[in-house]
Amino acid sequence: MTSRNVAERAIVGVSLKMYFGPAQTRFWLESLREIVEELHADDILDVFVLPSFLSIPTAQEVFCGSRIEYGAQDVHWEDRGAFTGEVSAADLEELGCTVTAIGHAERRRLFGEDDETTARKAEALARRDITPIVCIGEATQESVDEAVAACRRQIDPVVAAIPDTADLVFAYEPVWAIGAPTPASPERIVEIARRLREVTGERGGRTRLMYGGSAGPGLYPQIADAVDGLFFGRFVHDTDNLRAAITEIVREVAGRPG
Repeated sequence: MTSRNVAERAIVGVSLKMYFGPAQTRFWLESLREIVEELHADDILDVFVLPSFLSIPTAQEVFCGSRIEYGAQDVHWEDRGAFTGEVSAADLEELGCTVTAIGHAERRRLFGEDDETTARKAEALARRDITPIVCIGEATQESVDEAVAACRRQIDPVVAAIPDTADLVFAYEPVWAIGAPTPASPERIVEIARRLREVTGERGGRTRLMYGGSAGPGLYPQIADAVDGLFFGRFVHDTDNLRAAITEIVREVAGRPG
């Protein structure tokens, strides 16, 4: 089986979506830094968080001097122009963002964004040396072959749009599993991850693959050899769950043979 390089640092990301206001976001960000430092998680993990646009300056302040990365949940494909209500990669760069999510299933479903739009956003981020976190996944619980084909249709335009040397992260999130009581089965995740690595393995830049979609306790140890990390949503908005999730991943990564 094609598996991830265990010498790579695992990656853990969280999207806060639009659940918290500015004050609650600050508390959560401060809690994240405290947990990461207590566990020395940033010695072996790459940790990032995506707050709302309004709270990116707060993340810049809270994470100053730490290795926790932060970014946005979306971006526009142009740097400047008459795009009312949009935020550019140039602005995100100025605020110290190093990662940003694009192509989330909610952006596709609620705002009509397609693969071409996602690719244009990826190019805009890469142009500013911000790593795109590209959300991919099949809409319904179909066969593995069909799921991989659906992901390929989302992956290929992005890979074609950005420089071969640019860093890239794909967050595999089956749409049918987002917000569901349980994630996809570990066996399904591992098989799809293996197949997707065969697709993306030819790039020159670092390409990593995360799993999202109702990721929770006990999942990471079962899929750790196939993915580079987990992309969390609502489960870790509770800071007790956040601590438990990071603790589990730290223990799994630290226990691997060096």
